[in-house]
Amino acid sequence: MKSVSRTLITLTTALSHRSINPNPKTLISATTATVSLRLNSTTILTQQPTHRNHSFASMAAGDSSPTSAAVEKQFDEFRHRLEESGSLRDRIRAVATQIESTTRMMHSSLLLIHQSRPIQEVLEKANTQIDVLKELFSQLAEIVRERPGEYYRYHGDWRTEAQQVVSLFAFMHWLETGELLIHTEVEEKLGLNASEFGLDVEDYLIGICFMSNELPRYVVNQVTAGDYDCPRKVLKFLTDLHASFRLLNLRNDFLRKKFDGMKYDLRRVEEVYYDVKIRGLASTGDGKGEQTVQEA
Repeated sequence: MKSVSRTLITLTTALSHRSINPNPKTLISATTATVSLRLNSTTILTQQPTHRNHSFASMAAGDSSPTSAAVEKQFDEFRHRLEESGSLRDRIRAVATQIESTTRMMHSSLLLIHQSRPIQEVLEKANTQIDVLKELFSQLAEIVRERPGEYYRYHGDWRTEAQQVVSLFAFMHWLETGELLIHTEVEEKLGLNASEFGLDVEDYLIGICFMSNELPRYVVNQVTAGDYDCPRKVLKFLTDLHASFRLLNLRNDFLRKKFDGMKYDLRRVEEVYYDVKIRGLASTGDGKGEQTVQEA
């Protein structure tokens, strides 16, 4: 304000000495009024944001209390849910890790079958792990039952292990009986209750596809060991299994890809069988395994 006053005095003095207006007092009055108007405008503009700030602050203080409390409550509930879900998922993964470790031991025992070891000797060692798996799946079911209706929310945390278990059980069952292990028999071996915690059908089907991957190698090793009737038996089994899968309307997903892989397993067994038959080493059999597989 002092600087503006000095400017006004200087301007007035200059005009009084240098103005060419015959009535300099009029010009000085007009100039003084203009400067005063500018000073008043400056004062108003300087004071106006303060009122706006107070207005915005009062609006924020008046409107944010109920809304902020509701939002805070909502996200606090979300935090509790996520923490509980994360804790449950960690427990599931801990059990799934133990299942994976047990199936790895069982699989290493079954690999001895490719070295022409006696079937009963191989199966006896692998069967010792079944009770361990049964106990682990019981623990898994107990954890999941803590969140009723949310089976498939956590299913991805153990589905890979379940598929591997089905594959091993099915291969062991086939070695013993030559037949396919059905879905309910797997649940029975694991002590599962379908109404509370059952074996997902897709996991069962993928496990069966994994099991078929072992058969071509088994056939080659058996023929090498002198069992020339093995290709015919495996070919018949895989042909029937492939025909059963053809009844399913499979989407273009992982199960479909595994089913497509089964065709190549079947073709490899066919090649071994026909090679043995051409050399006159195959037994006559019932001839039902001599069917070829058409492309899907």
